[in-house]
This record gives sequence, structure tokens and C-alpha cells, in this order.
Amino acid sequence: MPNVKLQNYLHLHFIVFVWGFTAILGELISIDALPLVWYRMLMASVFILMYISFKKISLNISRRLFFTLFVAGVVIALHWITFFAAIKASNVSITLAMMSTGAFFTSILEPIFYRRKVVGYEVLFGLLVIVGLYVIFQVEGDYFLGILYALISAFLSSVFSLINGKIAQQYNPSMISFYELLSGVGVITIYLFGVTFLGDSANGFSLSFFQLSFEDWMYLLLLASVCTAYAFIGSVQVMKYLSPYTVMLTINLEPVYGILLAFVFFGESEKMSPQFYYGALIILGTVVANGILKNAKKRKSPTTLHDFTK
Repeated sequence: MPNVKLQNYLHLHFIVFVWGFTAILGELISIDALPLVWYRMLMASVFILMYISFKKISLNISRRLFFTLFVAGVVIALHWITFFAAIKASNVSITLAMMSTGAFFTSILEPIFYRRKVVGYEVLFGLLVIVGLYVIFQVEGDYFLGILYALISAFLSSVFSLINGKIAQQYNPSMISFYELLSGVGVITIYLFGVTFLGDSANGFSLSFFQLSFEDWMYLLLLASVCTAYAFIGSVQVMKYLSPYTVMLTINLEPVYGILLAFVFFGESEKMSPQFYYGALIILGTVVANGILKNAKKRKSPTTLHDFTK
């Protein structure tokens, strides 16, 4: 059993490393955020459908569940669009640092979604996150648009996690992911058709929309298969063997992995001022401290359901 846990722990680190690599691919792929997400969701839907067919997983669901998954699919599509838009408008380091605020947004939204009382230390941590953001804004004001996109993306990621938190314990995760991805790409497709019909072919479907470079096709294939379909299925698998606390701490390393990878791939363009790293450290440290306190609280309440969604 210890060997099984160690194997899954190392596997989880690899998956988090893959999630960090997603931002690198977003920078490497030359197309805009909207078509990038359209390709990602369409290709990932196909890969997950292949997995579902191989595993013979049922896709029969109720209308009510489909509506919930449809809403979640639209939210995750908007999350990815703003995420990649943030990378295009700033860089990988700033985007990933801002994405760490997702836990802060969750602490605000969770009492609304689950109708629980606001916890005092979450308010304090929220103020610390704001301090971290203020430090970053003070020294990286030139990247205001990228920071704004990244904060919106972090907020949408939090909303998506809370929606999934209500259904992930009851239904097959591959089925959930398939319908969410399919819904997201469906809405984007309707939007692109609408834009094209109104005569704005530059921002809709056109011949150039499908004329990608060989490098872009390869990066998109890697993004959809390894960074989306594989990482999702793998993350669910390792959570069967590891504690929520271990998973939480490891997932918080995603910005660290991503920023280190950005240095390797893009060099000086990713080098930020010392104040930026102070602000990012405040945010990341707050997220980790929040997770430690939550884990201690859950140990005292063994009947609490854990939310494994990311």
C-alpha cells in the first residue's frame, strides 16, 4: 500500500506539472484565445468520448443534470478564454500568480452556494490576498489588462468548482467532463457562426480560422490530449488513494511549476520585479494556510464531504 500511495503521489505531481505546462502552451500557440479554446474543447471532447466508449460508460442523464452541466460548460469555456487572453495580454508568470486568487473567491462564494456561515479566518485571508494583489498592481501596472483577465478567470474557475462540487460525488467524472466540454464548445460554435453571419468573418469562421501552422496543430493536440483529457482522468484516479490535504497542497504548486517552466521556455521576458514575487508569495502562502486550517477542521468533522474538484 505505501508503494501505491507513493506512485499516486508522484503521479499527482506530474499531473500538476502538466497543468502548469498549459500556460506555456497558451503562450506558444499563435492563435487568439477564443479559437484556441474552441479547438481545445472540441478535441478534448473527442478524446474523452473515445475513453468513455472504451470504458463503456453510460451517457444517459436527466434534463435537469444536463442543464447544470451546460451552465458549467459555459463557465469553464469563459474561464479558459479569459485565462489564455490574460497570457496573451501579459505573460505566464502574472497569469498564474493571479490564478492563485481562486481560493479567495471560493471562500467568498462558498457560503452563498452551500448556505453556510462566513468563517472569520477566511475574511482575514481575503484581506491578505488583497494586500498581495495591491503589491503586484503597484509594480506591474503596465499589465493591467492581463491582470484583470486573470482575476476574472480565477473567479470563473471558482464558480465552476462550486457547481461541480454539488454533482461530482454523485456522477461519473468522465461523463460530467464530456458534457461540460461539449456544451462549452457548442456555445462558442454558435457565437462564431453568429459573428460570421453578421459579416465579421475576421472574428468568426473563415478559411484562415482553420489554416493553422504545423506547430499550432501539434501544440493544440498536446493541450487537448495530455493537458486536458489525460490530466482530468488521471487527477480523479489519484484522489482515490491520497488525502484531500495532500492533493490540495500539491495542486497549489501549479503556479510554481508554471512560473519555473516560463523561465525555461521564455527567459528574460518572464523575469519580474522582486515586488511581484513578494505579492505572489503572499497570495500563495495565504492559499496554503487556508488549506491547512480547512484540513484541520475537516479532521475534527469526519462526516464532512470533500470537494475534489479543481
